[in-house]
Amino acid sequence: MRVHVVDGTYELFRHYFAVPSVTAPDGVEVAAVRGVLGSMLYLLEGGATHIGVATDHVIESFRNDLYPGYKTGAGVAPELMTQFPILEEALEALGIVVWAMEEYEADDGLASAAAIAAADADTEQVLICTPDKDLAQCVVGDRIVQFDRRANKVRNEEGVIEKFGVRPASIPDYLALMGDSADGFPGLRGWGAKSAAAVLFRYDHLEAIPASADDWDVSVRGAAGLSATLVAEREQALLFKDLATLRSDLPVLGSTEELRWTGPAPELQRIADRLAWPALIPRAEALAAQRS
Repeated sequence: MRVHVVDGTYELFRHYFAVPSVTAPDGVEVAAVRGVLGSMLYLLEGGATHIGVATDHVIESFRNDLYPGYKTGAGVAPELMTQFPILEEALEALGIVVWAMEEYEADDGLASAAAIAAADADTEQVLICTPDKDLAQCVVGDRIVQFDRRANKVRNEEGVIEKFGVRPASIPDYLALMGDSADGFPGLRGWGAKSAAAVLFRYDHLEAIPASADDWDVSVRGAAGLSATLVAEREQALLFKDLATLRSDLPVLGSTEELRWTGPAPELQRIADRLAWPALIPRAEALAAQRS
């Protein structure tokens, strides 16, 4: 079986900015929710059998306690924020497992679900459905891959190296050095994507980079001028690496079989009424009939 774990936060943001506004009968904006549900139905219609979706039920996480500059919900439109709980309820009614993350982030939920599914001998492949570079650290050969559904592009381990210049396990180190503006940490002074990739492709992890530039391998001597920054800001770099490292040991899933889609719950009718979307019911029921 192939297992799809979906970044619900990315999907909701993407649809919020991509689809025309739709107001529910109660006056609440629901266009993005409808967009994500339609996207999940499309995935099921394409043959997906096992699906789980992770969302950021709250934007803040334990990482905000580690670093005050870490991303928050500030600046996120209220019309988007209010759709998170609606989406979670709607996905469950559709019959899809949802991990609504609070202390941890959706990315941590995806990393943990992917690890659990990959450990199942019956799993052929795990597809992490998001283009988010953070999730590249979870890629393992062709067994755990990233799937950018919008671009219809699958990125395996070779693809991660081609894209970023480092192996998947080095992605947290890579982000620590060059920074991640989306998550709110700046990286180290002078370091960029090219220098970080060159040094980490040789040494893999921050902890393995020699403190003295004199000890750097000849293949990365071109970046040796940055060694002083790394020495001076090593503790900061390790903090950034911790921020970028996804937690993959969360008990989000008991078994992969929990993700098998068997059809919608009776509550879907109420959701369809709330979303003013009567066509949702026959589409979901037709899919369920095909699977029975």
